[in-house]
Amino acid sequence: MHMLTLASFLFFTGLVAFVTWRITHRDDHSSTSGYFLAGRSLTFPLIAGSLLMTNLSTEQMVGLNGAAFADGLSVMAWEVVAVIALVALALFFLPRFLKSGIATLPQLLEIRFDKDTQLITNIIFLIAYAVILLPIILYSGAIGLQGMLDLPGLTGIQSSTALLWLTVWIVGIIGAIYALFGGLRTVAVSDTLNGVGLLVGGFVIVYFGLQAVSDGTGIMEGWSILKESNPEKLNSIGSAEQQVPFFTLFTGVFLINLFYWSTNQQIIQRTFAAKNLAEGQKGVLLTGLFKLLGPLYLVLPGIIAYHLYAEQGVRADEAYGHLVFNVLPPYLTGFFAAVMVGAILSSFNSALNSTTTIFSLGIYKGVLNKDATEEQVVKSGKVFGWIMAIITMIIAPLLAGQDSLFGYLQKMNAIYFIPILAVVLVGLLTKRVPPMAAKIALVGGCLLIAAGYFVPPFTLLPQVMHEFHFVALVFVLLVAVMLIIGKLRPRETDWVQEHTGDVDLTPWKGAVPAGIALVVLVIVMYISFAG
Repeated sequence: MHMLTLASFLFFTGLVAFVTWRITHRDDHSSTSGYFLAGRSLTFPLIAGSLLMTNLSTEQMVGLNGAAFADGLSVMAWEVVAVIALVALALFFLPRFLKSGIATLPQLLEIRFDKDTQLITNIIFLIAYAVILLPIILYSGAIGLQGMLDLPGLTGIQSSTALLWLTVWIVGIIGAIYALFGGLRTVAVSDTLNGVGLLVGGFVIVYFGLQAVSDGTGIMEGWSILKESNPEKLNSIGSAEQQVPFFTLFTGVFLINLFYWSTNQQIIQRTFAAKNLAEGQKGVLLTGLFKLLGPLYLVLPGIIAYHLYAEQGVRADEAYGHLVFNVLPPYLTGFFAAVMVGAILSSFNSALNSTTTIFSLGIYKGVLNKDATEEQVVKSGKVFGWIMAIITMIIAPLLAGQDSLFGYLQKMNAIYFIPILAVVLVGLLTKRVPPMAAKIALVGGCLLIAAGYFVPPFTLLPQVMHEFHFVALVFVLLVAVMLIIGKLRPRETDWVQEHTGDVDLTPWKGAVPAGIALVVLVIVMYISFAG
């Protein structure tokens, strides 16, 4: 372990923290709008940077490259199909969200259905973030850092379990401090700074990785060697045995992406903070353009690692850290590990910020203390955030031993992604479906998918038809049940969405052409690499 690596790591970590503090230390952190919505002041570069970085964390860098190590280019579906979901967010969802002036997605469901629907959605989000999302971010971050920084050599701790617990707790505490003392704008600024570093670092790893493949004779030579020696790894069309078979792109993979990018509180909270609709649309579509580059730094390094280390018995989810440690010069290893910590903190503190927003505005102010002052609401969020952070840091090390971290994450996410997406879509597209239908779909959907994953004999269904087809089937079933209830027991009056006047809803003129161009690029990308 070079001291240079450690020095550059500490320098870049400290630099991001200092610059973020300089930019945001005079912000309003005492009101709910200032703390949870950055005072509705975000412009498109900050929205794009924050969206990209909230998504781009170690569960992506470590998990998706690990999936590519096992399956090759077909796992790029998680990046590329996301572009279509982002176009849907910009053109369909965002104008409707901003029209209602909401701070959380469950608030929209209260406006469309009723308070109980909002409460159920709040509880689902909180449980899912505490048990699934936050622990995976911390666990994957700890695994990635151990590989990159040679932590056993640095700390002298040889027990992998003890080292895992230590890394998780250090990163978790730092992330909690960022999220709970700074508010959303602090998160957005630090995200954007780390985003630049992570993109640059991601491409630098591809450069050094291809140089390693070609023994220093150039990156084009390295690419040629990869194509010749592992042609099956460079096929965009997934086979039935792989994690993402091609036809699941049109069912579960598309629906999971659509929820993630258009109705997931952790992601869309920064779009609610847009200065106006036009800035929001520009930010979302710019994110879509960056996602098209995703396979370069989120999939290709996994394939490079397979070429270099498959014979050495390296596990899939250890492949990325192993590659970074072996191909980067020491000063760049420290820089990249610092950016990686930034990515972990970014996803962790964004999810934690969203969790506190849901709790404070939805449960504390909505149920426990309806007369709470702004100060009490913000304080309740900070206290709850620390409780969530501690629960997460206890659960994260228990995830050790998963075959594919990224596959596990998507599978678990579907339990709550699919029911909430069904309820939001039906809510926005119909006028007479009643609150009862939404509650049945939310609770029933979560129970159905969980039963399909964990309760025999229901587990046979996902095995027979692939779990992504299974979750799409549940989605169709939930929508059908809601529409039938809407016919048999409709609301007494049509629901009409009112404009609160909080945000200027003039759309960006280039939104539709840019959206069409992005969808065409997705199709071209798939055709180019179809084997």
